[in-house]
Amino acid sequence: MSESIRLDKRLVALIQCSRGEAQKYIEGGWVRVDGEMIDQPQFKVTSEKIELHTDATLTPVMPATILFHQPDGYDIEAPAAALPQITPQTRSKDDVSGITLLKRHLARQRPTVPLESAATGLLVFSQDGRILRRLIDDASKNEQEYVVEVMGEIAEDGIDRLNQPMSLDGWQLPSTKVSWQSDHCLRFALKNVRPGQIEYMCQQVGLTVVSMLRIRIGRVSMGKLKPGEWRYLPSGSLF
Repeated sequence: MSESIRLDKRLVALIQCSRGEAQKYIEGGWVRVDGEMIDQPQFKVTSEKIELHTDATLTPVMPATILFHQPDGYDIEAPAAALPQITPQTRSKDDVSGITLLKRHLARQRPTVPLESAATGLLVFSQDGRILRRLIDDASKNEQEYVVEVMGEIAEDGIDRLNQPMSLDGWQLPSTKVSWQSDHCLRFALKNVRPGQIEYMCQQVGLTVVSMLRIRIGRVSMGKLKPGEWRYLPSGSLF
C-alpha cells in the first residue's frame, strides 16, 4: 500500500508548482481526487487520480455570504444556533449564484441582523467584512420587511395609526410602512427594528400576532427558500 501524503504535496509534484500555489488551487475548488472536488490542502491521498481543472486560477477565494430561511423552533436571541443547519445537504436546489460550494465557506460565518422575537424567515450569515459592517454597524439604515399573520379586529383607524410613529418603552419608533397583504396578513416595512416592536404595534390597534416571517433585508429578499434551506448571496449583490 502506498504511503499517504498531503494533497498539496502531491499536487506540487504533479504540476511542478510551489506549495503556496498548490494550496490556493485546492482551496479554490480547482482540484479533484478521483473525480470529487476536495478543497482541503491537508487531505491525505495515496494512489488516487489527482486532476487540476483546466480553468484553474490562483485568484483568492472570496468570502461568502449565506441567506438562510430559519424555521420555527430556534432561539431568536442566539442566531448562531442555526449555523449547524447550513450544510451541503441543505443548500437550495434553486441557488443560481453559480458559486462552487467550498467547505471554507461554511466556516467562521457570523450572524448579522437578528429576527424579531418569535419570527421566522431570512437570516444572513457572512464572512465578508463589508457586508458585516453594512448589516451590523449600519443596521439602522437597512429596511426590513415582514409578513405578519394576525387575528382579531383592527381598530377603525388602525392602519393609519400603524403608519404613524409610536413610542415603545420611552423610545420613539421610526415611521413604519404597513399595509394589508391579505385578509389576515399585514406587510411591515421598517428600519431600526426594536425587539418586540411589531407585536407591540399590533396590540395597540387591537390585533394579536399569530406569526411573523421576514422576507427581505435592504434590497435582498429571501426568494423561494424553503424553511431550513440556504443559498449564496450572488457576487455583486448589495444590501
